[in-house]
Amino acid sequence: MADELPTTAPDADNQNGPELVLQSIYIKDASFEAPNGPNINTANWAPQYGMNMNTSGSTLAENMHEVILTITLEAKINDTIAYLVEVKQAGLFMIRGYSPDDTRRVVATFCPTVLFPYSRQAVSDLISKGGFPPFLLPPVNFDALMQQSMAQNNPSPVVN
Repeated sequence: MADELPTTAPDADNQNGPELVLQSIYIKDASFEAPNGPNINTANWAPQYGMNMNTSGSTLAENMHEVILTITLEAKINDTIAYLVEVKQAGLFMIRGYSPDDTRRVVATFCPTVLFPYSRQAVSDLISKGGFPPFLLPPVNFDALMQQSMAQNNPSPVVN
């Protein structure tokens, strides 16, 4: 497919081809708060969830990009906060040989897709270790989110 980006190092015949190599994955920051601790009854557990997700990227050195996927999840029962968890899952990616637009697309879609399973595990672990029933984040389509964001920020010009 024309939209797909190569994600492996180039072969010996094409040393100048695009490269995308994962260098490391790590938790940049994590927090868990349960303001009411054991005073929340989990026997009839049916909270309302609110989730926010954000991605950011920065260039640390030539061709080295740090991408951070931040997930904040809040569980409430009525107006009482059961817990609030935030995880900043980061990755260091070597991205070389892509056009600036393709590099932005890799940082906005491919890299968060790589980081998401690690974020899901970290969020689930914090919630379980906090004494609450497990929660698994639903799948996320970062390509669709990027297209939606571009459509909202760059609306098509109106032709009269």
